[in-house]
Amino acid sequence: MIPSRWYAMPLLRRGMLLSASALLAFTLSACAPRQLIIGGIADELATQNQGTENDLELAREASAFYLKFSESILNQDPGHQGLATSVSAGYTQYAYAFIAFEADQLEAKDAKAAERLRQRAAKLYQRAQQHARKALEIQSPGFAAALASPQAKDWPALRKEQVGLAYWAAAAWGGWISLSKDEPDVVADLPLAIRLAEQAWAADPDWGDGALTGLLGSFEAGRAGGSTLRALGYFDRSIAQSAGRSAGAYLAKAEGYAQPAGDRALFEQLLQQALAIKDQADSPLTLQNEVMRRRARWLLSKTDDLF
Repeated sequence: MIPSRWYAMPLLRRGMLLSASALLAFTLSACAPRQLIIGGIADELATQNQGTENDLELAREASAFYLKFSESILNQDPGHQGLATSVSAGYTQYAYAFIAFEADQLEAKDAKAAERLRQRAAKLYQRAQQHARKALEIQSPGFAAALASPQAKDWPALRKEQVGLAYWAAAAWGGWISLSKDEPDVVADLPLAIRLAEQAWAADPDWGDGALTGLLGSFEAGRAGGSTLRALGYFDRSIAQSAGRSAGAYLAKAEGYAQPAGDRALFEQLLQQALAIKDQADSPLTLQNEVMRRRARWLLSKTDDLF
């Protein structure tokens, strides 16, 4: 259920050090209200980003500190939209890019080790989803109950500025569900994850240059009784919205449409298109594209096993 589309990973943060303004907030802690200080640090953490990094191992090593520190601040201000979005995105992307991918690579050699990694990834997806949904609930009391209502008129309308938070909540939810096949209570929430993504899309269908559209394609392709044609429409629209700049848009269609359809030629073509993307200097898509190019190379090496 987790989409192949990858968006700027808030992992590498200017040497993983707090900026001068955040450090100053610490030094003034005796003179300022505690919550004001927490809010300032949260603002700072939420706005820092280093998507131009192209060294995946460095990104992995640096991300753990950032995520844990940011989460500790978020726990003190759980309704902070920017930081909740950043933390949810970070845990989702870490789980997908490093833990779940490692499990995929290990599957053929050590199925038990791969399963342990998938269980860990599931917990990280759950963590990401919970942070995002908690923030949405604080911002809009009754959000969860409204989302679960059987009546469409009760479903929560999202503000445009909430779409990113809802996207990561839905993406993490989908990832958690996809790795929890033996937990029916978790799997039963798939319609809610899809509904959340649809509500976000209604508020801003172009969010993330096609990321949200690609997520809906992945959900449609993965759900029982989903429409292949509808999923294809989402995937093609996502590629168009990305204007050929995102490797993830091509991988989403390759894994969500071409592979299930048994279309090896299209599968390989889409992966080659992903690999052909050249990032401009200082592009914020560099890191996410490198993650997807790595996966594309691995998938191409497994083509004979997949078809």
